[in-house]
Amino acid sequence: MLQAVNRGGAVTMMQICRSAGIPYPTACRIVQTLIDEGMIEREPVRKRYRPTALVRTLSYGYQDEGDLVAVARPHIVALTRALAWPVSVATRVGPAMMVRDSTHQLTSLTLHNYVPGFTLPIIECSTGKAYLAFCDEEERRGVLQGLRQLDGPAERLAVLLTSNEKMLSDIRQRGYATQARNAYTATPGKTSSIAVPLFQKDRVTGSLALIFFASAVSMAEAEGRFLAALQATAATISRELGSGAQYPPAG
Repeated sequence: MLQAVNRGGAVTMMQICRSAGIPYPTACRIVQTLIDEGMIEREPVRKRYRPTALVRTLSYGYQDEGDLVAVARPHIVALTRALAWPVSVATRVGPAMMVRDSTHQLTSLTLHNYVPGFTLPIIECSTGKAYLAFCDEEERRGVLQGLRQLDGPAERLAVLLTSNEKMLSDIRQRGYATQARNAYTATPGKTSSIAVPLFQKDRVTGSLALIFFASAVSMAEAEGRFLAALQATAATISRELGSGAQYPPAG
């Protein structure tokens, strides 16, 4: 609704409905709530709605991952050139992990070119598991509480897998997370991955994953061949982002 009003600048209720894809009665209720909260206002002469300056406050807690991508890019390119397999940088967006950059286009050892914006359920990918294991307790509680409010199969599985701390505790102890035959990629079940956390100013800012064909490399083999280089790359990126965190992170 806020996007619809912001894009239009000064829009009618019907324009808001069409742009946001929301029924008229529902739109009326939401618009009134936004007016009450001071986020939008009705023009005094016309029956049109526009955003107020208070909308700017919504961006105060927002963190841009531009620095992460800029710092990580040369290192993930070098890692792919050394190991041949593609590497992705992902950050959390709500209950999902979003690809911010990847090297899939630089290698033939891939089944799909994952461009920035591709998302995976947070517990159904190695980057999400690594992120949740190493984020602070308050953030982790918030993410898990949000998952409990959703009703998709991935969310139900996430709630089940995190019903106790064992899975995330094991990841913290190891310092990395794995996902065998990921079911939520563009080629379900064809690839597996290993991921490690990335830190910025001693807080988790995202995860770094190396992706490989599940039929070509076993998880045990991948851990032996790729993990040390993946962790070294993550440590370098984290240092360049200003983190003094120990790497590999101690559980």
